[in-house]
Formats: sequence, C-alpha cells, structure tokens
Amino acid sequence: MELLSTTYNLVVSYLMTIRVTDVIDMAIIAFVVYNILIRLRSTTSVRILQGILVLLIIMGLSDFLDLRCINFLLGHAVEWGVLAVIIIFQPELRRGLEQIGSRTGIKQMFMREESVPAIEQAIQETVAACSEMSASHTGVLLVFEREILLDDVLRSGTRINADVTSELLKNIFFIHAPMHDGAAIVREGRLLGAGCMLPLSKNVNLSRDLGMRHRAGIGISENSDAVVVLVSEETGAISVAVDGKLRRHLSAETLEKFLRNELLPQGHEAERRRGLRDSLAGLKDKMVRNGAGNENK
Repeated sequence: MELLSTTYNLVVSYLMTIRVTDVIDMAIIAFVVYNILIRLRSTTSVRILQGILVLLIIMGLSDFLDLRCINFLLGHAVEWGVLAVIIIFQPELRRGLEQIGSRTGIKQMFMREESVPAIEQAIQETVAACSEMSASHTGVLLVFEREILLDDVLRSGTRINADVTSELLKNIFFIHAPMHDGAAIVREGRLLGAGCMLPLSKNVNLSRDLGMRHRAGIGISENSDAVVVLVSEETGAISVAVDGKLRRHLSAETLEKFLRNELLPQGHEAERRRGLRDSLAGLKDKMVRNGAGNENK
C-alpha cells in the first residue's frame, strides 16, 4: 500500500511540473513526425529509413561495446549521411515545403467552402465524360489540383479558364484534337488549361504495360498532392493516381465516390453547416413572427 501511495505521489508531482507550453511542444513534434512518416510511406523511402535505423542501432552497440574502429567509421558516415539524406529525400522535402508555403489554412478554408459547388459540378461532369470516353477508348489525362499549385505545369500548355463540362472535356481529349496528348488542369472546379506537359514517374517498379500517359499521371501525383484521372486508349479502363499510386479499372460510381472523398474532404461538414445556418435562419424568422404577433395582441 505504501508503494502505491509513493508511486501515486511521484506521478502527481511529475504531472504538476508539466506546463501548457510542454503540451504544445509535444503536440507540434507529434504532428511533424506524423506528417514526415505520411510523406515517406512509399516502399523505397521506408526501406531507406529502415537502413538508416539499422546503422544507428549498430552505432549505438559499437559505442556500448567500445568497438572503436566501427564507431569511428560509422560516426564519419553519419556526418556525411545528413547530406545524403537531403539528396535522397529531395522530392519529399520539396513537396513538404511546397505544402507549407502553398496557402494559409484560413484562406484555404474560405476558398474551399466557396468552391464546393463548382468542384461538385466538375466531378459530375468528369465522371460523365470519362464514362463516354472509356466506352470509345479515348485517352484522358485530367489533373485535379489541391494544395500544391501547378502554375509551372500550366505554363507549358494552353490557358482556358472555363467551367468543367462533359462536352468540353470530350472536345479536348478527342483523338484528333491538338491538345489530346497533354494534360488538362482543374483548380477549384475551373478548367484552367490543357495540353500541359507533366513529369514522368521515376518509379522503376511500374508495370510494363503502362504507357506514357499513365506514367505522366503517376509522375505528377508523386511531385504534388494532385488527384489524376486517366482513361486508357488501349483498354478504355478508368484509373486514378494519387500519391504515386495508381488505382485501376474503376467504375463510374467508384470514380465519383473516390473524387468526392479526395476533393471534398469537408463536403459533409459543409452540408451540415449549411443545414445549421438554415435551421438558425428559420428559428430567427419564427421568433420575429412570434414577436410581431405578441405586439399585435
């Protein structure tokens, strides 16, 4: 019993030393580590991190066992390893910095709320167009921009700046159209450009049956947080590329659900807020009418 009392007192005394700033400090560190792990969740990056972890464990053991030669070599390797890590993870680091500097959270929140109807309309039109172009084996490469702006990609194509419609998409990707082989870019429900050039994927493990269109779609999803919709000319299969991963052979229903989940993460919340605003407005009108009725009495 005395042991439990002592343990309890130690825990309480320790908790009393924790400040609010300590909690904020740990929360920030946890958030940063979590996002780093999310960014590095690809197979190649995970293997590299595993190799680095093994080297650090060996270095710790060599220091504990006083293996001076191994410890000396690993110590110098770690010094150069910092530079090597920066070079190896350059795409991930670049992407993270772009996301930090892309838009502020407040601006993003208001822009997303205002653009929800346009994005919903763009999704419906895209699904309708892809269904028809899948049946006719018409190639499609459509990029939905999210947080990371693709202005460099847009400059490589032709500016359009129009509402996304099924007919417009079918005209752009018509096999004899001049912009057929490039990518179309959509930002917040607006089709900003077409005929754009995309970077090819550097993943050497991609399936050999993937053509240049799919490799370009995967490539831009590796270098940004964009959602890429593709239709194969050979098979008519509908695919989506996100975070360097390709999801193939999607139905129209699955495509629409996927795009809504990826492009409208706050969609249900926005609908809930609109419903709440409508309810409050109705309550206010009712109170006004009741007040007017009481005055008349």
